[in-house]
Amino acid sequence: MEERVVEITEIKAIIEGLLFASGDEGITVKQLCRVLDLEKDSVLHLLEELRYDYEHPTRGIRMMQSEDTYHITTKPEHSPYFKKLLETPQSTRLSQAALEILAIIAYNQPITRVEIEEIRGIKSDRPIQTLIARSLIEEVGRGDGVGRPILFGTTTDFLTFFGLTSLDELPPLREDFSLEDIQQDADLYFDRFNENQKD
Repeated sequence: MEERVVEITEIKAIIEGLLFASGDEGITVKQLCRVLDLEKDSVLHLLEELRYDYEHPTRGIRMMQSEDTYHITTKPEHSPYFKKLLETPQSTRLSQAALEILAIIAYNQPITRVEIEEIRGIKSDRPIQTLIARSLIEEVGRGDGVGRPILFGTTTDFLTFFGLTSLDELPPLREDFSLEDIQQDADLYFDRFNENQKD
């Protein structure tokens, strides 16, 4: 009996890790069944156990469900602390990865995380979260694909900081532009951001 409890606990921990790794896109029950090699009823039962676990006041996250897709997010009652964190002055400069993603979003919005990663060829979760924390990008809607992926766009703060009245004032791109072109054409604006971080 004790061995069975340990096994279930370990599987729940794996599911939690998969939910975290799937980010905003979430993970479907079908995907969980395939990865864990479990029947749908078992996966649904474990998801409900996790949902119950997250409802405890000692936990800082909760599980969200959109049709057959699940993902984890923070609890709304903790939002004052998240707001305070976002309002804390940042002393570190944006990484090159964050600057690349900011350029991609500025020129291709609205755009999903998966589309950003297809352009960059590398996972981009952490830099995206950094840009959200800096209030330079935000969720602007949901896509029509599986799991209704989040669409990202630049914010009013982005325009204000770079002295733009609209996105039309961004440097124009050639029709055959590449990621390198986006970076070069946006350098004028993004260098200004990093210079500001030194002050």
